[in-house]
Amino acid sequence: MSVSWNLWHGCRKISEGCRHCYVYRRDSLYGKDSSVVARTAAFDLPVKRKRNGDYRVPSGEQVYTCFTSDFFLAEADPWRAEAWAMIRRRSDLSFIIPTKRIDRFGVALPADWGDGYPHVAIACTIENQEQLDRRLPIFKALPIRHRLLFCEPLLGPLDFHGLLDRDIDEVSVGGESGSEARVCDYDWVLDIRRQCVEQGIPFNFHQTGARLRKDGRIYRIRREFQHTQARRAGIDYDGTRR
Repeated sequence: MSVSWNLWHGCRKISEGCRHCYVYRRDSLYGKDSSVVARTAAFDLPVKRKRNGDYRVPSGEQVYTCFTSDFFLAEADPWRAEAWAMIRRRSDLSFIIPTKRIDRFGVALPADWGDGYPHVAIACTIENQEQLDRRLPIFKALPIRHRLLFCEPLLGPLDFHGLLDRDIDEVSVGGESGSEARVCDYDWVLDIRRQCVEQGIPFNFHQTGARLRKDGRIYRIRREFQHTQARRAGIDYDGTRR
């Protein structure tokens, strides 16, 4: 099972992958300014308790953290120490924290972080070769126990040129959603998979995006089918076979 934990909401666009951000798209439906960053009512979700004293989020859950913002956003600096304290306290949960701001990872990092908490995975998001070349070397040099790569929204082919190795726990790939989505080419997906297989790194194709090009044809895929169509491709790789 899994839960979403959005401690704060709002973000600033910083790279090409942000152009058609789903958070901005959704907020616009309600006239909300997505660039305004604010703590949410769910800020302390992991440590909230029921009347009987049990945690509302039960032990063993996977917690997808800050998916409507960025955990390392500068505007959230005053709150991050408190967020880390809650994460440390709930060592019985598994936290996944994605970021486009891996260069800010060290801001307000807990003093006892060491080489990483065993129950925390940091996911560096890369969307094109430019961001791979900029973010991945930084990511690999940081003290992180569990590293994930989110290649989403995938906007072009990616060449890892020797930077993809067993330091990465898994690579996950997805296209862009929304009515303005840019094309995701299936050949790009397959080539990323090939590079993962060569290194024995698990690979997951988790969504097609709204516009998938395959064999020269562009398929328009409705939002509710983007995950299931990706699974039907049958190209996920568990890292144990070549």
